[in-house]
Amino acid sequence: MNYLNEEMVYGKNPVVELLKSGKPVNKILLVTEGAGSRNQEIISLLHERNIPYQFVDRQTLDRLTNRERHQGMLAYVAAREYASVEDILALAEERQEAPFILMLDEIEDPHNLGALLRTVDAVGAHGVIIPKRRSVALTGTVAKTSAGAVEHVRVARVSNLVQTLNDLKKKGCWVSGAEAGGKDAFKADLTGPRVIVIGSEGKGISRLLRENCDEIVSLPMKGKITSLNASVAGSVMLYEVLRQRIYSN
Repeated sequence: MNYLNEEMVYGKNPVVELLKSGKPVNKILLVTEGAGSRNQEIISLLHERNIPYQFVDRQTLDRLTNRERHQGMLAYVAAREYASVEDILALAEERQEAPFILMLDEIEDPHNLGALLRTVDAVGAHGVIIPKRRSVALTGTVAKTSAGAVEHVRVARVSNLVQTLNDLKKKGCWVSGAEAGGKDAFKADLTGPRVIVIGSEGKGISRLLRENCDEIVSLPMKGKITSLNASVAGSVMLYEVLRQRIYSN
């Protein structure tokens, strides 16, 4: 049996066929075997489809597969198909609305991503952008936490967040990064074509991405705690954008 559960496929032939099928794949794990190994066919396919991969020792795959016959390779399958940034913008155009997009910088907790997908759906935002590396992908846990929202929200997975951000700015989007030390989010103008950037649970927005935001906005904090969970902060920001869109008309 080459399938451990709905999120993992392992064994050389099943993984190769999975890649050839075009189905969404989050990441591939390969046992290190050196140049000229049987991994080369897989690696060529990974480069062709721009799928992240990582070399691990054989003991790691033995543990993940309960020592079943994995032949040195394992694939994590996405819970659903990824969209493109163009798909997200097309949805805004189809609805005749200014783009409303959430960009997540290295969110690693699947529960945070799942919760944010629920909020994105609730506020009517057009989609979410996540990085291909150092970030949780569309796993089964994300799908479950989203309570079905993963089926309705367009999620684009990109190689370079900064480049994507600058492309969106060229298309008329204004970028607001949510982080401590910025202007009061409730006093900022968040109307019009908008990208909201939320940083990782521990480090916040990365320096280069922060520098490419048009503004930094912050939620007022009146208590002893100085920061909020990423999904909570993101949800409050998204609802403030929705509030301004409704009441500015």
